Amino acid sequence: MSRLNKELGLLQGIALLSTSLLGTGIFVVPALAATAAGQASLWAWLVLIALVLPVAFTFAQLGKRFPHAGGAPHLIGRAFGQRLEGVSALLFLAVLPVGLPAALHIASGFWLALFDLSSAGLLAIQLATLGAILLLGQRPARASGVLQGLIAVAIVASVALIWWVGDLPRASQPLLPPLSGQWQLLPAALGVMFWCFVGIEAFTHLGEEFKRPERDFPLALLLGVLLAGLVYWACSVAVLSFATHGDVHSDTTALPRLFELLLGERARVLVALVGYLACFASMNVYIQGFARLIWSLADEGKLPAPLARRNGQGVPARALLLVVASCALCALLAAVLELSVDDLIRYANGNFVLIYLFSMAAGAVLLRGVWRWLAGLATLLCAAVLTMLGGDALYALVLLGLLLLLDQLRATRRSLA
Repeated sequence: MSRLNKELGLLQGIALLSTSLLGTGIFVVPALAATAAGQASLWAWLVLIALVLPVAFTFAQLGKRFPHAGGAPHLIGRAFGQRLEGVSALLFLAVLPVGLPAALHIASGFWLALFDLSSAGLLAIQLATLGAILLLGQRPARASGVLQGLIAVAIVASVALIWWVGDLPRASQPLLPPLSGQWQLLPAALGVMFWCFVGIEAFTHLGEEFKRPERDFPLALLLGVLLAGLVYWACSVAVLSFATHGDVHSDTTALPRLFELLLGERARVLVALVGYLACFASMNVYIQGFARLIWSLADEGKLPAPLARRNGQGVPARALLLVVASCALCALLAAVLELSVDDLIRYANGNFVLIYLFSMAAGAVLLRGVWRWLAGLATLLCAAVLTMLGGDALYALVLLGLLLLLDQLRATRRSLA
């Protein structure tokens, strides 16, 4: 029996996941991929979707069989025991001090297109954003699903507007150009593009709130991945057609410049609105996922009992308040220490890949038949990505080592008592 309100349907699930995956990446990654691989980046999106599908299918099967607000850490615990469940939960929560301030910084930056804001003004917008997420989170998950459905429609409509006004596709830009002599460019593009599909693990925390998780959860996950991949590919076609890429400055402003090229000065308002909402949607899914993980651990007696209390709407309001307050504190510290977005994101990346790796390994243990083989393939894929991170994975690996050491010391003290 579900411990939370079962109110999410298929369309709401698709909206929640697709907006989480699109997030801020839709404004930057297509141009970065185009710079790295040129026209070959259009093939890279198809290759990436094919590589991500084993991960998505594994999460879908795990979520279908074991819907739980604990999400990925709960699945890891079912496969490998409570010790690794607790460690992976802390590893996932360790994303909060670095990943959320980065997303807040990017989201507040879109307001600079409309207003001349100081650093204090940007920080005020970040705190107001957290306040809005806190208010939305007091309502059942269905409210987030409806809002993010509207945001998903706005993102898709914006990309469709580019295609319509820009009269795409053009004869000069094939939708899938020949790849003769360009295959060697794909790995560089894939290394940039992989992060567009980070967010699936946060979605698993909502599995317990689907009306029919055995049917709607896997469908929402797979269709959300495919929708996000299609939107990214369509953006890449537009970026290549109008050549709004080529260097660091061009890549980071590719989509705003494309809107301005096609729509003129009025495009600034559209870019600011859609960009901010896309960031808001992505952060909302993560913060709601963090809250449900904390609530689930408290409900099972692994964290203080007060965090397991729900409000009159049946949602984990106290856990959500703790997450939002922590995010606000981290945003304040990031502003005081003047940490760059690049630094914050780099520290978060390794944590995500480790969680994916452990989750896929859990799938290889818990699933049967062809799904077990698929989970094994996904495990190898995640291990390869972790290797590709190189030094950027050290934060996560060192943190994992410290958490395992602390857990071992605690177990040793308990046995000696």
